Amino acid sequence: MAKNLIIVESPAKARTISKFLKNQYVVKASMGHIRDLPTRTLGVDVENNFEPKYVEDSKKKKVISELKEAAKDADKIFLASDHDREGEAIAWHLSKTLEKDIKDKELYRIVFNEITQKAIDESLKNPGKIDMAKVDAQQARRVLDRIVGYSISPLLWKVIAKDLSAGRVQSVALRLICEREAEITAFVPKEYWRIESEFWRDNLPKFKASLEKYQGKKKEIENEADASVVLEAIAGKEALLFDIKRSNRAVQPQAPFITSTLQQEASKLLSFQAQRTMSIAQQLYEGVDLGGDSTGLITYMRTDSTRITPEANAACKSLIKERFGEEYVYSSMRLFKNKQSAQDAHEAIRPTDPYRTPESLEPYLNKEQLRLYTLIWQRFVATQMTAAKLLVTQANIQLGEAEFSATGNQISFDGFMKCYPHVKIPLGESIHKDYAKGDTLEYQKPEKSQHFTSPPSRFTEASLIKELEAKGIGRPSTYASIISTIRNRKYVTIEKRSFLPTALGMDVNSFLVDKFDSLFNVKFTAQMEDKLDEVEYGKQVWHNLIRGYYDDMNILIGKVDVKKEKVALTEETDIICDKCNEAKMVVRRGRSGEFLACSNYPKCKNSKNFKRDLNGSIVIIVPEVLDEKCPECGKDLVEKNGRFGTFIACTGYPSCKYARPKTLGLKCPECKIGEVAQRKNQKGNTFYSCTRYPDCKWISNFKPVEQSCPNCGNHYMHERYSKDKGHTIECPKCKHVLA
Repeated sequence: MAKNLIIVESPAKARTISKFLKNQYVVKASMGHIRDLPTRTLGVDVENNFEPKYVEDSKKKKVISELKEAAKDADKIFLASDHDREGEAIAWHLSKTLEKDIKDKELYRIVFNEITQKAIDESLKNPGKIDMAKVDAQQARRVLDRIVGYSISPLLWKVIAKDLSAGRVQSVALRLICEREAEITAFVPKEYWRIESEFWRDNLPKFKASLEKYQGKKKEIENEADASVVLEAIAGKEALLFDIKRSNRAVQPQAPFITSTLQQEASKLLSFQAQRTMSIAQQLYEGVDLGGDSTGLITYMRTDSTRITPEANAACKSLIKERFGEEYVYSSMRLFKNKQSAQDAHEAIRPTDPYRTPESLEPYLNKEQLRLYTLIWQRFVATQMTAAKLLVTQANIQLGEAEFSATGNQISFDGFMKCYPHVKIPLGESIHKDYAKGDTLEYQKPEKSQHFTSPPSRFTEASLIKELEAKGIGRPSTYASIISTIRNRKYVTIEKRSFLPTALGMDVNSFLVDKFDSLFNVKFTAQMEDKLDEVEYGKQVWHNLIRGYYDDMNILIGKVDVKKEKVALTEETDIICDKCNEAKMVVRRGRSGEFLACSNYPKCKNSKNFKRDLNGSIVIIVPEVLDEKCPECGKDLVEKNGRFGTFIACTGYPSCKYARPKTLGLKCPECKIGEVAQRKNQKGNTFYSCTRYPDCKWISNFKPVEQSCPNCGNHYMHERYSKDKGHTIECPKCKHVLA
């Protein structure tokens, strides 16, 4: 008897679902999208309602063949990709690819928010059809992004450098970072002064208070002279505690995680990049082996809804009562409001079973999985716990014509913080309960201190995601890819966990804002996201939406004078070309970054590498002359940096084109004949390979070290680096790590 077929995206998800279905269904994985727009052409018919011209992924021929064979043998086919726009599009592409093989068979779409027995059984009992409105919303986004990339990116290649890209959303994220940097650069610190003193009575603990008012008005002290005037006026005066107020305040738990808040908290607390967070969350969602059983541990991780099912909340409250006690259980069911634009198709991110505590899962999860699961579990459980309670004390002291103030917070009941300890409450001053209104206080001589206002903070990954969400730019599934794109394109760097735009990023942003401001601004991009939502809700025809965008973009492109823009972005120097001795050198950009080139190009093709000092001035990098001579012409050899890493070249170039990669002085671990060379790939990442390639295909991402492994005797070990372990020497065969 033929079995029904279920198609999901990943093998991990397939394994987990198969376990619940007890081999009653055939479960196959499509490995994500099996069709997409072509890579080398636009793939969109702009004259025919922007009809996409999809092609099958050439790398998935085997997968497609297996899916077709399975579909032929099945009675019914269930498409079970993720329950979002991308997942709906994957299901639709599968239906189109398998159309001939399933034309006489029943095709269904099933969705579930968590991979559990109950959720899968419910979805199979209530199968539906592909939601074409959701598919159209995904197509609209894909076609929009393709049109922008294929229309505006070539302008960047001509004006700035090759291999750059403009993205409809990524360029707005870059703009936010660049504009913040401009604010920081333009910021002028403002001086201000504080006056503080310690006060006490009898043997009670001292507390510090700051000047709040002077002569009955709120006092802002702008300079030292003003501070000295106040200090002279209050010198020797009696200190009176003229008012002290004590009140109780409740601190409520935060909503359960949605995609953006999970990425923000994982960045702040775990130092995970957004892309890493989503990758680990995907593993937890699709299923982890718990002693032979693959089990989905969290609900779907791409969501902007804070909704939780009553059943899950009830289980959570039972756990709280057992684990923490009755006093920690919230009296009713705490619910959280969604923002207006939230799509309520999913729940918030939560454990599929709160009784799977982090400590119970520790034997089965790797370190990163456990840390992220713990954070999700803690946040969810805290939502149904009682509020934390604070005793707030406000003390006001009269000292002559000056009024000093101090505030202190004391946690009287920890409430939800017993489970979710990551909420930081500023405690301020510890003001003893025996202080009372009317007390005469002793005090130390007040002191003045100079301070300056601070510039705005640079965006961290967490604060950038928060800003994108607040301004309506992007959606839950896009934040991680937006950030990874601007980093991979080297438009930004990370310094002290903050985004800093590179010179390249500033130039790209400057060009796009100058020529395409109406398309690459926050308001327009947020409105476009809302219109894409309207497509999903069936309120907007997707190709009509794109037509307006496309026409506006073409008008702006037609106004760009490439030659003029290229000259405007060219940085001139006072350095005279040492080959033609006529023209000045200018700064240009290539795939490997900035370099100096003769402005008399192509007549003179002289170029040089350079670096900038702390003041931004250009310093020419003089290649180091080696002790050996060129074997072909006898001239000196020098070490140079190129697109694919460091190499040795002849000083007689271009008449002598001798060059070879720089080696580490180690024989290849595999063939023992060639040498190990350090190289770079097109993304600028370092790797190591044999100089005898392609005869020897040895390659490694880690630097080899000529040191025998004390565990297995392997002659070569690898130098590795990780945030957890730092630099280590590890054996690639047995994974032994040297202490």
